[in-house]
Amino acid sequence: MKDCIGLIEVTSIASGFEAGDAMIKAAAIELLLARSICSGKYMVLVGGDVAAVESAVAAGAETAQGCLIDQFVIPNVHPDVFKAISRSEVPPLEGALGILESFNVATLIEAADTAVKAANVRLLEVRLAMAMGGKAFCTVTGDVSAVQAAVAAGRAVIAKRGLLVNAVVIPRPSPELYKEMI
Repeated sequence: MKDCIGLIEVTSIASGFEAGDAMIKAAAIELLLARSICSGKYMVLVGGDVAAVESAVAAGAETAQGCLIDQFVIPNVHPDVFKAISRSEVPPLEGALGILESFNVATLIEAADTAVKAANVRLLEVRLAMAMGGKAFCTVTGDVSAVQAAVAAGRAVIAKRGLLVNAVVIPRPSPELYKEMI
């Protein structure tokens, strides 16, 4: 069972393909996502057990050489993160809506995991850098105080890295807004 995710983000699409291949060959991981993203970057997201993901990310980072923008490994990732990235299950809006927005993919995924672990919220979506100039955002839902706590925790992760675009909490979002999100 995969309980860990890892990611590399690179400045070169060609380097991204090469690094992704190295990651797959380095360890028994599952390739979750590999694609070009806005502003000419490339990302590779993998899942698996911690040791395998660490090995794969290290191999990808080494192969990427001077093109590496960011990398991470998150052990014990919250299960909602997998669902939100793949959009395999879109939970209903339950109360308030929180939005975290980052200038890069890696930091946003870390913030989403932190947010959903910090409070009793549901992660609705993690949207990664497509048609957004390389930015990424996630949305969470729950009661107002839980969403405020989750957004504050996620915001701190992004702000610490200097990559915060914005973070907001909408206490009573309109149903029409939610319908546009899904």
